Amino acid sequence: MIKRLFQLNWGLALYGVSVGLMVRSNLGLNPWDVFHQGLAERTGLSLGEIIVVIGAAVLLLWIPLRQRPGIGTIANVFLIGFWTDVSLWLIPPVGGLLLAWAMLLGGILLNGVAGGAYIGAGLGPGPRDGLMTGLVKRTGGSVRLIRTGIEAIVLAAGWMLGGTLGIGTLLYAVGIGPIVHRMLPLFIIADEEKASVTAVSADCCPQPR
Repeated sequence: MIKRLFQLNWGLALYGVSVGLMVRSNLGLNPWDVFHQGLAERTGLSLGEIIVVIGAAVLLLWIPLRQRPGIGTIANVFLIGFWTDVSLWLIPPVGGLLLAWAMLLGGILLNGVAGGAYIGAGLGPGPRDGLMTGLVKRTGGSVRLIRTGIEAIVLAAGWMLGGTLGIGTLLYAVGIGPIVHRMLPLFIIADEEKASVTAVSADCCPQPR
């Protein structure tokens, strides 16, 4: 359990840093963070605070779906937002296109590594992934269809609110699945979990939140 908790915490910390890198690149964010950023600009709250608020709100939607959170789920709600704000405080705005691309690609890669680490800890899915799997169970729809529908909705809402939609959004969509899929076998702690977690990754290539 100590190893699981340690891996969970550094995985979530790296995830927050990856979000900060992508924000500073100003080349586009993943769908949920486009939504988070748009809300942050409209409300005056920090990006990290919005991530926490939305994570908690999504977690409430688990109740009618009869989903049960784990330690990792609760930690996800609070720690990713915290580390996102820390990273944005530490990482200055980018000054050139080359550096912006380095931040974007580094952020996507780091995001995949962080996702593999925290999912591999096996202490519960993030609130957003739990919403997806809960809807799949309740509706009988396909993972890909439910996931695409959710992300299309939050992406459109975030774009209308002023979130950053760009080439980074497309690269994230294309790249995050394969990266997480490769990282998971390196970080899964319990052997008996390996088949089931890897199967989920292969099926839906989840953004691990």
